[in-house]
Amino acid sequence: MLILGSFPSTASLAAQQYYAHPQNQFWRILGAVIEQPLQEMDYAARIATVQAAGIAIWDVYASCEREGSLDAAIRDARPNDLAMLQKLALALRRICFNGRMAARRIREVEALGCEALVLPSTSPAHAGMSFVEKLARWRAALQP
Repeated sequence: MLILGSFPSTASLAAQQYYAHPQNQFWRILGAVIEQPLQEMDYAARIATVQAAGIAIWDVYASCEREGSLDAAIRDARPNDLAMLQKLALALRRICFNGRMAARRIREVEALGCEALVLPSTSPAHAGMSFVEKLARWRAALQP
């Protein structure tokens, strides 16, 4: 399984870590889904634990221009090569998009023959849905 975000926030870029903004709910939600205390782990342990659960993390964009961290501000984006996933990740069967901006590339994923699911964004900017509701949607999508 692969979780695709759009592009790292300024906090994530500065820390060189996915989902480094302290108010992003990604690690809290994913930890609850795989029943591991990801928020309490250092970054290397988080990544190892997520990989052991059969989950990879990546972004749909390799680079972009953006003021701040909002997905709506992304300009001149250079996409990552999603088609190479067929060659590199032979066991990949499901790709989950963390939010609607990432999901703009859903047709490419579907063309790969993978199940594609759009999940509510874990970003603090997506405050219109409660944590409990986001968790329920993520839990349903990430079950084997």
